[in-house]
Amino acid sequence: MEKSIETIWKEGFLKNDALVAPKLNNLYNQKSKHIIDKFKRMFNINLIAIIIGSFVILVASYIVGIPIMGIGYFFILNGIVIFNHKLRKGLLKIDKNVSSYEYLNAFNNWMKEQLAANRKIARIYYPLFFLFMVLGFWFSNDIQESFNEIIEQPNNIYLVYGIPIYWTLPIIFITGLLAYFGDRIYNFDVSLVYGPIFRKLNKLVTDIEELRATDKNTQS
Repeated sequence: MEKSIETIWKEGFLKNDALVAPKLNNLYNQKSKHIIDKFKRMFNINLIAIIIGSFVILVASYIVGIPIMGIGYFFILNGIVIFNHKLRKGLLKIDKNVSSYEYLNAFNNWMKEQLAANRKIARIYYPLFFLFMVLGFWFSNDIQESFNEIIEQPNNIYLVYGIPIYWTLPIIFITGLLAYFGDRIYNFDVSLVYGPIFRKLNKLVTDIEELRATDKNTQS
């Protein structure tokens, strides 16, 4: 009985000795490399954008009179870039001269490690972003003048060793929330930037795994 087009397609992709295997393997290989290369470009652009953004924030913070926030943001953002630049070396080591399935699996393994590492530090830098914002405004001239006026009216503020308790407690609470939910906030940020690429990759892996499973069932 003649084989159906679907059977020929599956065998051609899964068996290296099949007549149409090179074309089908090349099709999936090119598709895999295209998607991953697009991710690499976006990843590099994102790191460059963070660096540029850190300088913009630094300059802008001096202009508006909250330099402490700008300095803090500058070091945090560039720390994130350095951290991810080191992780990027693992991505560059992935061998392209393998099957599309192995290539995608290697990329997925790297991606899982990269995301897990960034989730951990996200629980640190999101609270730091908030704290440096608070410090920036706290030590700005305008806020200091307003605070001095409030201090002159003791009934309006409660101080302990010069620290405004009613203002400090909410700051501590928000900082704790950011530390606790930092990994989830990071997941949300990543999904906004790389969501479409991840969905394409997942679909491609699913398609290949279905073909492999079908081939095993056919052979058995």
